[in-house]
Amino acid sequence: MHDRPSRTDQRIRQTEADEGDIDDREQERVHRSRNPSQLEQTARSGRSYTLSASVNGVVTAGAGTRRGRPNDPGRRDRIIDSCLDVIAREGVAGTSHRKVAAAAHVPLGAMSYYFEGMGELLHEAFARFARGVSNGFEKRMAEAGDRAGAQQAVVAIIVDDVFGSERDLVLTHELYTLAARKPAFRDLTSEWMRRSRAALERHFDPDTARMLDALIEGLTIHRALDQDARPRDEVATAVGRMVGGWVRATTATRPA
Repeated sequence: MHDRPSRTDQRIRQTEADEGDIDDREQERVHRSRNPSQLEQTARSGRSYTLSASVNGVVTAGAGTRRGRPNDPGRRDRIIDSCLDVIAREGVAGTSHRKVAAAAHVPLGAMSYYFEGMGELLHEAFARFARGVSNGFEKRMAEAGDRAGAQQAVVAIIVDDVFGSERDLVLTHELYTLAARKPAFRDLTSEWMRRSRAALERHFDPDTARMLDALIEGLTIHRALDQDARPRDEVATAVGRMVGGWVRATTATRPA
């Protein structure tokens, strides 16, 4: 016969469960009433779920709550956003499941239901970040009405958009470093570059678009890390020289 747990052990276990410290895997094993693969699939989809319960021998599943707690349909998205916040603050090397869970205000054990490991979480987080930057890039270029407007848009991307905050600067370089070390993340940087070049090709030929993309990346890094602020017209001049003209309606001045 198995020893029956003491009342003290039962109280401790119940307290931990109520506080969310016992992870969802343990709760699922305790209930033994739902196929683990189905539970995992439901959680990974970002939907809330309810552990089944047996009443008079009939298995029933609640709808909309888990152990009396309200649904949390945005949990997966919150974990991804919190992961980016932790990376911006601690770097990839300092990011852990525990820190992300604390930032997202979710139980530590819930992390393993949404992501197979830290690699998957980092990939999802950086993919979201890269998509956001690319969306802004595409919007800026789409709003340009002609070639001159496109040149001004490129200047604005370099000066105003790409590293609009310290957070964006850190996240970009953390992604670059990770992709340099781990090829599994290079699909993110490749897709980022592909979208940038496609947006530039609205107004420039493919070869020029590729060179402009490299110029944008190089100048944004130099401007972000240079201790001396550089004038906006310097960027306008560089863009103008590359595309064969100088940008008008900016502070740029044409060289003599």
